[in-house]
Parts: sequence; structure tokens; C-alpha cells
Amino acid sequence: MTLKSIVAAAAVLATGAIATDAAAAGPTVDRIKARGELVCGVSQGSAGLSLPDGQGRWSGLDVDYCRALAAAVLGEAAKVRFVPLSSQQRFTALQSGEVDVLSRNATWTAGRDASIGILFVGTIFYDGQAFMVPRKLGVTKATELSGATVCVQPGTVNEQNLVDYFQANKLTFKSVVIESLPELEGAFYAGRCDVYLSDASTLSASRAARASSPDDFVILPERITKSPLSPAVRSDDANWFAVARWTLNLLVEAEELGITSANVEAQKKSESPAIRRLLGVTPGIGKNFGLDESWGARVIAAVGNYGEIFERNLGPKTSLRLARGQNALWRDGGLLYSPPFQ
Repeated sequence: MTLKSIVAAAAVLATGAIATDAAAAGPTVDRIKARGELVCGVSQGSAGLSLPDGQGRWSGLDVDYCRALAAAVLGEAAKVRFVPLSSQQRFTALQSGEVDVLSRNATWTAGRDASIGILFVGTIFYDGQAFMVPRKLGVTKATELSGATVCVQPGTVNEQNLVDYFQANKLTFKSVVIESLPELEGAFYAGRCDVYLSDASTLSASRAARASSPDDFVILPERITKSPLSPAVRSDDANWFAVARWTLNLLVEAEELGITSANVEAQKKSESPAIRRLLGVTPGIGKNFGLDESWGARVIAAVGNYGEIFERNLGPKTSLRLARGQNALWRDGGLLYSPPFQ
């Protein structure tokens, strides 16, 4: 091969690399744009995560994540249609295309990741299963629950964890299996069962929103599992998975960089390379996802960073009164950490 032909071949390769540098939006983003709204699967009602008010307006951590996605893809956080799903409906609704994204306090597990055609985006909330009991029972720890009647939803990891925990601790129990979350909670507060098993966040939300007297119920201190809650998308669209994952990462990275909904415009003048990349002042990140360069700034302006979202929906000033704990940034002793936006 002559020097001239080598140079020509190198030019062709370089041109090809440049041509493929900017990613095209995938079919899911195209469908969402054509429809003019994002369809988001949420719970049937869990305060702090996803709960409608009397006018049908949804709020919660999972809800704000969907609004962040809508802001990224459609330019407006309000362009979301929320579809409440039971624990048994949720994955089927995602697989069938009824919803674009499932943001419904679903635990990320190996079996689900490997076998049902969905991809978990990333941990949005570190949780763990716990037991809630009426205070009048006088129970102070889970090992005192032998012989109890336990309310649990079918088709959840909670159901299997219940069996595993009681077997491991040589305890007996009777389960009351109810698919509908509102019906299950109604049964528990009506006294049909002694124990309500779910993620600690779900229990806190239920106690705050549904119990006529929240102080009459106690969440026992044990966490019997690790329960990383994650949004999920179908596994057939790599671009949509990337958009969904990096929108979540964006919320975490914005908090670490000190970018908030109040200062995002001012931060565009920052000299920090990391901030300039995140907000699209230095171009490059948006085109990798088939999005415009201002998508990150638009998301933060619409919903705030992860810390703002947590405090608004779950924090000490809300009825749930949850501390950040494991859901704090890594530098503050928590587990939240975003890969670099480079």
C-alpha cells in the first residue's frame, strides 16, 4: 500500500468516525415525540414515591424522575401520562409497550434483570424490607413475630423474602395475600393481619397517608433485605436505556456539583469544565444521546437535582420524615454516585 493510499484510507476512517459520533434517537424516543407525551408506569399510590392528590395530580420521587425524562425528551416536564399499576401488572405493562418506562418502586434483582426482557436503569432509592405492626401488640423486634398473620402482595420479592426470613429464624406465620395495594393497606389497618411487610419507604408512606393515627403503628428496626429500587425500560432499545440511565445520573451529578433548579441559569457561566459539560455550554453530551445540548439544564430547571427531589418528597420536612441515610451522596456517607459526564 502506498503512502497516498494509506492517507486516503485514514481519511475515510476518520470521516466514518465523525459521521457516527452523534447518536441518533432510538425508536422509543421517536414514538414519545410523535405521541407528544411520555407514558410512565407508577404505583397505585405510595406517598413520597408516586401518589395522586384529589385532583389527580401526581407527586413523588418516582413521579419526578418521569418528569425529568419528559423534560429531557419533550422539552416539558408536564408532558407525562401516569399509569397506576399493581405489582403483578407492572412488568407486563412495560414488556407490552403499554408504558415507556416503569418508575414504580421495583427492586432490581438478578432474576428480573436476566429473564424478563427489561433493563434496570440504576438505583434511584436504596431501601430494604421491614415489618410494620400495631403498637398495641407490644412487639419490638421481628423475631417476636412467630404465629403472626402477615399482609403481603403477590408477585413481589417481598413474598419470597417473607418465607425466607421466617424459615431462617424458625418462625411460623400465616400470609394474607392481596394484589391491590390500597386493599392490602385497608386490610392491615382494619386489623385483618398483624403485620404489613414491604419496603421501609412504602411502610413509612402508608403510615403517613393511610393510618388514621400514624403513631399507633411501629416499623420494626430490622431490614431483612437489600432493596435497591430502580426504574426500568424494555431491553430492545439501547438509546432509550442510555437516555433513561443518564437522566438519573444527571440528577445525582447536579447535586454533587451544586447545581439546583434555582441557580441553573447562573451556573451556565461557571468556569468548571464539569458544570459546563453537564449544562451543554460545552457541547457533546447531548448529541451522544440524540438529544439537544440543553437537555441537562432543562431537566434540572424543571425538577431540581436529586437532593431537591428527595427533600421535597421524602425528607424530614415531609410527612414521611426520612433521613437521607444510604441515599446521601457518596461524599456524605451515602451510596449515590454518578459515573463521569465525559
